[in-house]
Amino acid sequence: MGFPRAGGVLLHLTSLPGPFGIGDLGSAAYRFADFLVSAGQRLWQMLPVGPAGQGDSPYQSLSVFAGNPLFISPEKLAEQHLLGAEDLDKVPSFSDYSVDFDAVTRFKMPMLKKSFEIFEHHATEQQREEFDGFCQGHVSWLEDYALFMALRESHGLATWSRWDEDSSKRDPVAIENWRRKLFREIRCNKYQQFQFFLQWAELKQYCNQRGIKLIGDVPIFVSLDSSDVWSRPEMFFLDDTGRPTVVAGVPPDYFSATGQLWGNPLYRWDAMAKDGYRWWVGRLRAMCSLFDIIRLDHFRGFDEYWEIPAGARTAVNGRWAPGPGADFFDTLQRELGALPIIAEDLGIITPRVEELRDRFGLPGMRVLQFSFGPDPKTRPFNYPENCVVYTGTHDNNTTIGWFKGESMTTMSHEEWHRERQLVLDYLGTDGHEINWDFIRLALMSAPDTAIIPLQDILGLGGEARMNVPGVNEGNWRWRFREDMLTAYISRRLKMMAAVYGR
Repeated sequence: MGFPRAGGVLLHLTSLPGPFGIGDLGSAAYRFADFLVSAGQRLWQMLPVGPAGQGDSPYQSLSVFAGNPLFISPEKLAEQHLLGAEDLDKVPSFSDYSVDFDAVTRFKMPMLKKSFEIFEHHATEQQREEFDGFCQGHVSWLEDYALFMALRESHGLATWSRWDEDSSKRDPVAIENWRRKLFREIRCNKYQQFQFFLQWAELKQYCNQRGIKLIGDVPIFVSLDSSDVWSRPEMFFLDDTGRPTVVAGVPPDYFSATGQLWGNPLYRWDAMAKDGYRWWVGRLRAMCSLFDIIRLDHFRGFDEYWEIPAGARTAVNGRWAPGPGADFFDTLQRELGALPIIAEDLGIITPRVEELRDRFGLPGMRVLQFSFGPDPKTRPFNYPENCVVYTGTHDNNTTIGWFKGESMTTMSHEEWHRERQLVLDYLGTDGHEINWDFIRLALMSAPDTAIIPLQDILGLGGEARMNVPGVNEGNWRWRFREDMLTAYISRRLKMMAAVYGR
């Protein structure tokens, strides 16, 4: 699938401003879309939008099909008369710059449950028909997800492998008893998904009508603590108690001398192949309905993935195991047609991975922060057209933080100094506005698509970093204030987009 030359911004929904402690699908999202239009941008990239699990990470979702209930806008519920005006007035004092996920959850989840009760008692006939239609249309995953979330709450939010054996192993009699006992909770979980998808569809339509395409992020692996693993354990390497026998990660890399131990259970690709990768086809079909383009995370893992023994303390002692390869993408193409996929091919990439990517015409990724090391082949002048260039990603420091040496990497001080000097020489700059130097370099480069994290557009330092790989706490919290999006920034970005044909 060809990508026209365009530019865009990377911003996760959590980072949007607003009074409710976390970004959501309400008015601030629409105003950000308006900013993109005014700034000459045509793409909005987000991180995964599922319900975040361990460490508040969007890459450890409780379901790969569901939406995060915390993204539901209370304002939009009030517009449907499914919350009262007084509910919007009882808001704690949240930070404008950081998400306190625990505090937000304590505030918003009771509000969503109250909205559900209002819906049950006062919904119009049309609203009830739309809800029933939604449940029927998403039955393939919604039933398991809604039950899983209700069971998880009834078990004190424990991972499903720690539930009572009848529940964890989905004994039919026990499951039916739970369905009766937790009927209201299950229905409430379905209602939350109904509202998420309703609000999402409205925002996507608004963006698309204004020439903005949405780019979503699909993690290759899923969280152990998820309805997906609980409902389909045969697809994963698990023992009899539901615990992984091997887990995912990556070997030592730029970010960590001991690698990254993600801990996700690994797929039984041979079992998935037997039914034509039906779960994956359904997953990507669902993502293509939410987004116009999807970024397929950790693309190398589809050729071979790093398999780490369960219980290991680091990712060092793993091994490369074979992934599904071209057969997987042949199946996707046959079932879904042209693949609107960006292949995240960062890190140590082998010729075989490149061959797999190029066989299906998938654009890869280039990151400016990774382009000034010892190898001249990584320089921006070598970037191909069929790729996506970033100043940095959610895993990188901001460009200013990186330039100042605030990044947590395996680089020595001497290597850092040589790299920074090369950046200055390459750009012909003194670095006083290094974020705009990098933005200009990205937009003027050959790749068809250029994506800039909003932190770089705003000129923020390491305090605005979204994620530090290998660190399990304190990530994903950054937010911005709306007054940071000035008319000057909009004009400057629009000028560059016009000059460089984006």
